[in-house]
Amino acid sequence: MKVFRLDDLDAERAANQGAYLRFLKERSMSAGLYALSAGQQDPQAPHAQDEIYLVVSGRASLTVGDETTAVARGSVVFVPAGTAHRFHHISEDLRVVVVFSPPEP
Repeated sequence: MKVFRLDDLDAERAANQGAYLRFLKERSMSAGLYALSAGQQDPQAPHAQDEIYLVVSGRASLTVGDETTAVARGSVVFVPAGTAHRFHHISEDLRVVVVFSPPEP
């Protein structure tokens, strides 16, 4: 069993001065914590893996392909591999658990 605490992960991510911290990589999946501050731009490009986003805090809009939705704590979104997507109009600091399958390189 592996157990993670979001507060600890966020502190580690911040200490490494990055927006993303991968905290798990297994044969069939990987997971990370992604953080964007209010007003920040999301620079990500499409990924080769399917993704699931679980918003743990904050508020923003998320565009996946040609669809846009508001996301906040408790939102869960599936993003198919190769699909353009980005968070925008981030009105509250955003923390998102990201699960990739297969694992990111």
